[in-house]
Amino acid sequence: MRRYLPFAAAAAALLACSAGAADRSPANTPSASKQAGSQRLDTAAAAGALAGDTSRASAGGQASTPAVRPASAADLPIVRGLYVNRFAAQSAKRMRKLIAIADSTEVNALVIDVKDEFGLNIPSQDPMLQKNAGKAGVIPNVKQLLDTLKAHDILAIARIVTFKDSVAARANPDHVIRKPDGTPWHDKQGLTWVNPYDEEIWEYDLRVAEEAVKLGFGEVQFDYIRFPEPYKSLPPQVFPNQKGRSKPDVLAQFLKTANARIDKLGGRTTADIFGLVTTVGGALEIGQEWEKVSPAVDVVLPMTYPSHYPPGSFNLPRPNAEPYQVQFKAINRARERDAKLGLKGERVRPWIQAFSLGQPKYDAAHVKEQMRGIYEAGYNGWVWWHPGSVYEPYLPALEKKLEPRAKTY
Repeated sequence: MRRYLPFAAAAAALLACSAGAADRSPANTPSASKQAGSQRLDTAAAAGALAGDTSRASAGGQASTPAVRPASAADLPIVRGLYVNRFAAQSAKRMRKLIAIADSTEVNALVIDVKDEFGLNIPSQDPMLQKNAGKAGVIPNVKQLLDTLKAHDILAIARIVTFKDSVAARANPDHVIRKPDGTPWHDKQGLTWVNPYDEEIWEYDLRVAEEAVKLGFGEVQFDYIRFPEPYKSLPPQVFPNQKGRSKPDVLAQFLKTANARIDKLGGRTTADIFGLVTTVGGALEIGQEWEKVSPAVDVVLPMTYPSHYPPGSFNLPRPNAEPYQVQFKAINRARERDAKLGLKGERVRPWIQAFSLGQPKYDAAHVKEQMRGIYEAGYNGWVWWHPGSVYEPYLPALEKKLEPRAKTY
């Protein structure tokens, strides 16, 4: 389940032309996956406020091994995907249904939990990975699954939850964020986060990414590539090994390191970020800053869900009732910022809200409107998010074939 952090009233006023922020929570269990909750966004951070190859095979590089990287950024393929949580990925029955959806529609990718808040979802012989594996099981016959996806021209994308990793925190108590007294810091859920400044933690996540690409995943998607919110009600966060590095710089350094290593194996590197990052200048206190993240990866995936923007965002009284406007304005701003960085092509792939939170209740028409907003902002790709990976109610929004739809700027 993915959660947003609603603004305080003052922040909402300051952000009348801006956006809310997106996040994910560990509650991806079958019982919890039927609803989406909400948290609070740090108000200080808030106040600081094309066409590609349209073939299915090109998106996944399915002609051979996971060598999917294009000759240039302008050649990045169109990717239209669905999120697959750990439990859906472990279910052969559910995977058959998701593959059938892709076979009969424009969907050409599945974003699969490889490492989430419960640990690894793939088997490994690497002692470092085994140490941090967790006890929530793994995808059975994962190589067979990846071979099946390849045979169906479906790009397999490995989602890796990075720094909100309570399993790794328990297994590596010397590599966590601390309080001023030296004891482990806990967020409002009582969870311990690993330290983003710790290169040993980096190595663990990078090895997971490399193992995923070697298995046959064509892309690696880093999620929770951020610091925890610095709530005033919680103790200050202390980061061993900081060495004078800023939060945005160390996140960019991690992503650049990951990109270089994944590149050598022929995979692409992508990153999930708060939706707010597309429209707020500078860095949020969680460390995400557009101008730092975007050049460090092949594709950025902003989590721009209309239901999570506060009233008044983008001058819209009820953003949740304006799915086209929210996606267009948020993603158009991302395109403009990338253009200033000299970055072109399918480098922005927004997340789409395929669930309901508040009113109106979302259906296929609301999903279709989000897709239209993304196309009008200049991009062809997107990924649907439903916490339980249940997409049947929204399938009428899909076309039968993948066709480029993006407006050219």
